Amino acid sequence: MAILPPATIGILGGGQLGRMTALAARSLGFGVQVLDPNPDCAARPVVDRVVVAAFSDPDGAAELARGCDVITIEIEQIAPAALEAAQRHAPVRPSASILRMVQDRARQKAWLASEGVPIGAYAVVESAEALADATRTLGASLFIKACEGGYDGRSQIRVGSGDDAASAFEALGRRRAVAEQGLSLAMELSVLVARRASGETRVFPLAVNHHERQVLSWSVMPGDVPPEIVGEAERLALHIAHALQLEGILAIEMFLLQDGRLLVNELAPRPHNSFHATELACPTSQFEQLVRAVCDLPLGAVEPARPAAIVNLFGDLWANGNTPHLERALGVSGTRLFLYGKGGARPGRKMGHLAAIGASPQEALERAQRAAALL
Repeated sequence: MAILPPATIGILGGGQLGRMTALAARSLGFGVQVLDPNPDCAARPVVDRVVVAAFSDPDGAAELARGCDVITIEIEQIAPAALEAAQRHAPVRPSASILRMVQDRARQKAWLASEGVPIGAYAVVESAEALADATRTLGASLFIKACEGGYDGRSQIRVGSGDDAASAFEALGRRRAVAEQGLSLAMELSVLVARRASGETRVFPLAVNHHERQVLSWSVMPGDVPPEIVGEAERLALHIAHALQLEGILAIEMFLLQDGRLLVNELAPRPHNSFHATELACPTSQFEQLVRAVCDLPLGAVEPARPAAIVNLFGDLWANGNTPHLERALGVSGTRLFLYGKGGARPGRKMGHLAAIGASPQEALERAQRAAALL
């Protein structure tokens, strides 16, 4: 049954994704509350209420849900007990079962494999000896990722030829991990699918992404990708969404290999950094689509899409008391600035992004990069 304004949407997490989702919900006439351990979280200025509690706190989650008509998320690291507590008072979308699956990389990869989704070769390692075995079976070049926790490159290390497995396992904190085979990539892609309870779906145009130090640096959409790859990516996205009985949105990170194969890397059942450009590129942004999906409202159009790109802005720009030259960046035609309202800028912390449109994806990217260089 549709949830209509002025109903209240609760968001587990009050970071920048919660902030931008709240702004979209506001435009549709909804009330918004969030749960976050930080009383001054990024979403605070744009929501009706912040429930200050840890993501592991069932009482806090229940308190949020009691005042809301539906609950969604902006971060995966919500404890199962908190999700279950919220579920007793309001529907949680996406479901707790989806969250439990994606919270553990080994569990996620096993599920993808069971669904026939193409993924890269990997091994689950729980000791230095198991990691050494993985280097022999998968090759010397590996990405080691802790099964639980970590994002934006955290809790991940790269192992190359000659590296000591025991030292690498120690550096990861001796945690259970997934060892992924190093792959020869042509490009990194992402696809975003929305699905509501009725089964209606929409797939956003593919994004092409570039990472530096394992963190997204820029993204452009629609990506310059062969049509057959676009079709395969959309097919996989829809298959995964229906298999999960998704209610919400799901970002799927993919690898296009040099040999032409398309592999799924990871799932994120929430708004995704690589789809911030949807606010300029598409008739319906990822944030509005999330609101529509979890409220079981008709999904918005994603086409026609005009070329758009984003460049992430990190705390390094504010280092040593510096003030970025935002006015210079805004002087670049077709460019918009999004700041997240975070305090405490520090190197590597996402503080905002620049977005730009263009006549082509390349022009959009060049505009966004030119604006960023002027900061």
